[in-house]
Amino acid sequence: MPDKITLLLADDHPIVREGLRTIIEIQPDFEVVGEVANGLEAIAFLTESKTSVDILLLDLDMPLMNGVEVIQALNEKGMSTKVIVFTVFDTDERILRAIKSGAKGYLLKGASRQEIFEAIRTVYKGGTLLQPVIASKLMQHISDGVEKPSLRELEVLKWMAKGLKNKDIAAELFISERTVKFHVSAILSKLGAKNRTEAVQIGVKKGFVEL
Repeated sequence: MPDKITLLLADDHPIVREGLRTIIEIQPDFEVVGEVANGLEAIAFLTESKTSVDILLLDLDMPLMNGVEVIQALNEKGMSTKVIVFTVFDTDERILRAIKSGAKGYLLKGASRQEIFEAIRTVYKGGTLLQPVIASKLMQHISDGVEKPSLRELEVLKWMAKGLKNKDIAAELFISERTVKFHVSAILSKLGAKNRTEAVQIGVKKGFVEL
C-alpha cells in the first residue's frame, strides 16, 4: 500500500476534532497524526514534530493565533504542509484572506464526507478545491473587482458618507481617531479609491452604503 496522506486537525472544539478523526480515518489512505486546539499549537506541532504532515485541516476562529495567521506563519517558515480551511465562516472577507494567504482548499463545516475526502486528495496532489458556494462568492468578488469592507469598515464608511471627519467618527463608534484612520486607509485600499469622496461614491455604487 502506498504511503498514507497524513493530516493534522486544528480546531478549538474537541468534539469537532473527534468527529473529523472518525470520518477521516475510515479512509484507508488517510492518517490523522495529531490534533491541536489553537494556532500556536499547530505551528509548534508542524515545526517540532518528527512526523511529516501533508495536510493541515484548519479552523479559522481559534484562540492565541487564528487560522489566517497560521497560514501566513507557515509561508514565512517555508513549510510544505498544505492547508485546507474547515470553518463555519462563509463571508467574502474571510474567504479572500484565507485564499490570498495560501489556503489550497476551503470547506464549510456542513460539508459532506465526500467533499472532505475529495478536498484532501485533490490538495494533496497539488490542486485546489473550493465548495461551490465558496467558489461562487470568490468569483463574484473577482468579477466585481472590489473587495467588500469588513463590518467595522462599513460602519466607518457610513459615517464618511454623512460627511463626518475622523475625530467625529471616532466619537460615534467609541474608538480612537487613530483606529478610524486605519479603517479609512483600509477602505480606500479595498475600494481602489484615491480619496474619501471617491470611496463613498464607489461604496454607494456597490450598495455598501446609502447617502
